[in-house]
Amino acid sequence: MKSINTDTSDLAFLVRHWGRTKQITGPDGQGTLSGQFKKLLEEVGELGEALMEDDATEIIDAIGDCAVVLILLADMKGLRFEECLRDAYDVIKTRKGRMEGGVFVKDA
Repeated sequence: MKSINTDTSDLAFLVRHWGRTKQITGPDGQGTLSGQFKKLLEEVGELGEALMEDDATEIIDAIGDCAVVLILLADMKGLRFEECLRDAYDVIKTRKGRMEGGVFVKDA
């Protein structure tokens, strides 16, 4: 079996293909933006539980699940997850700020 390249854009492509195959997105897609948002909240809740339990396996699973939902949500809006991520990085890459209570707080 041929090994697949697993960089972010290849994985996002595979997730988008999966979403269409499962009829979440695409021309036959039955997913809704509100449904995907609810799914994202569910996955974030699972991430919170995994973090509180310090369960590395579940943390990895939950972060991946959040990314899958975000990729599909972007696709439903006609956006590319990779472009959203790039745009976010372009905004934060020169951001100045400080750490407060374990959280980065950007300067005004």
